[in-house]
Amino acid sequence: MYHKGKFTDIKHPEKYVGNVSNIIYRSHWERNVMRWLDKNESVVEWASEEIAIPYEHPIYQKRQKYYPDFYIKFKDGVVKVIEVKPDIQTKKPEKPKSQRKTSRYVNEMITYTINMTKWAKATEVSKTNNFIFEIWTENTLKEMGILNWETDKSTLLKESSKSKKPKFINLFKNSKSKKPRPKRKS
Repeated sequence: MYHKGKFTDIKHPEKYVGNVSNIIYRSHWERNVMRWLDKNESVVEWASEEIAIPYEHPIYQKRQKYYPDFYIKFKDGVVKVIEVKPDIQTKKPEKPKSQRKTSRYVNEMITYTINMTKWAKATEVSKTNNFIFEIWTENTLKEMGILNWETDKSTLLKESSKSKKPKFINLFKNSKSKKPRPKRKS
């Protein structure tokens, strides 16, 4: 399930590096990682999307910035840069069985190619700075015991309303045209 909002349930704001009042999560998994980082006594400091890594976009051939999901510094001095992604997005998509390349396959290949480029650059930058770059999938979160942490629905609603996401506007409410859409020609 997709959730977006501002993480407001922070118990140890002194550990957060960045603007504590603007910690944005883009998925329930990211929110669970934030809770884990906040509660974990071995985490000295952490940040969410505060590091910018420049890379060459493989499609547009322009320089862009990649913001990994998390920066984490542990008590033992280990620093990790973390990206949270579904496992399926970490693997090359399978070609369709038919000769025709579907739009779904093309979009999945574009996402995969962009992710691989970002992650290669993040790995390179991390090695240069003695950091460890990791991709945490649902399998990683399950092993950590935080995949299915439940959050009170009222907290999620409150955090969701605090995020700066646009409100839904029904553009079709006053539509005058009542003509049905033409049928597609095969």
